[in-house]
Amino acid sequence: MERNVALDFIRGVAILGILLLNITAFGLPKAAYLNPAWDGSASLSDAWSWALLDLFAQVKFLSLFALLFGAGLQMLLPRGKRWIQSRLTLLVLLGFMHGLLFWDGDILLAYGLVGLISWRMVRDAQSVKTLFNIGLVLYLIGIAVLLLLGAISGNAPNRSWLPGLADVQYESWWKTTGGLVEAIGNRADLLSSSLLALGAQYGWQLAGLMLLGAALMRSGWLKGQFSQRHYRRTGALLVLVGMAVNVPAIVAQWQLGWAYRWCAFLLQAPRELSAPVQVLGYVALILGFWQHLSKWKIVAAVACVGRMALSNYLLQTLICTTLFYRFGLFNHFDRLQLVAFVPAVWAINILFSLFWLRRFRQGPVEWLWRQLTARASGSAFPRTSR
Repeated sequence: MERNVALDFIRGVAILGILLLNITAFGLPKAAYLNPAWDGSASLSDAWSWALLDLFAQVKFLSLFALLFGAGLQMLLPRGKRWIQSRLTLLVLLGFMHGLLFWDGDILLAYGLVGLISWRMVRDAQSVKTLFNIGLVLYLIGIAVLLLLGAISGNAPNRSWLPGLADVQYESWWKTTGGLVEAIGNRADLLSSSLLALGAQYGWQLAGLMLLGAALMRSGWLKGQFSQRHYRRTGALLVLVGMAVNVPAIVAQWQLGWAYRWCAFLLQAPRELSAPVQVLGYVALILGFWQHLSKWKIVAAVACVGRMALSNYLLQTLICTTLFYRFGLFNHFDRLQLVAFVPAVWAINILFSLFWLRRFRQGPVEWLWRQLTARASGSAFPRTSR
């Protein structure tokens, strides 16, 4: 089957874009991810960095990756039940090891677990409309739960939003010099909290996005089968609508000084609601201008990153945990300064992908994943070179 280079490029954009947000999670205490005033106040550069990233990137690229994951589930259906379940179970195991041994911001475990449920709904949906509607309902249930959590939350911030000095010092210690046992213990606690959040709230949204992505793939929309005029007009409209929904919440959070009562849950909802709309606008614009974009060398390079998405995601973890945890750079830079690290990591992702794919057909982790899936599912061993 011939590869869809446009989808590879979009997947590459998702992997590279995720780092714009993850760099804060790597380089600052966990509370800083959503709250620029995590240490009591936000500098002007921190506030503007947060606002721009919130408008253009926050949740958008994670949503894009989930949509593409769902599209992948649709494409895997001909492989059959054993192949899909084996593949997703291996992803769960990889995510568990990644989250426990390397970084507490892992998304692979959540994608694997939700994927094990979602693929059946993709398989059993009788029509594109049914699949799309179920996905939309699941996503909206997740946002409703988020609003419910906001409604029942108190006024006093917890340490995940506004940590004390001792909390920050302890997090810095166990991430940099506390030793492997201390780090694994803390990551295990954070992993259990993430699984609780996945079951209670985020899992609904993630499943919804996967089903929406599968529906868009089944309809041909993600394959670029509609007119360029359709994609261009739709893309512009979706981006504008997404921003229009999100901007008031960004302004409100800034004006409220990122107060826990309103900003930890309630004012997150507009971003969550608008993110899939806005990122589908990004996708539509890429597809609408693909004839022009496909001629650029940088686009071909980013498509190589997309072909090796899993390897590049793990490579980002390896680079950033080495920089911030092993070299002691954790909590030494503000939000804007951390963003300056991103282009260098992107360059490594791109160069590594170009180098590897000149010699092999798949990324190293992708190749291993495929081989183990074939063995676990009892399928014929694929004759695929690395």
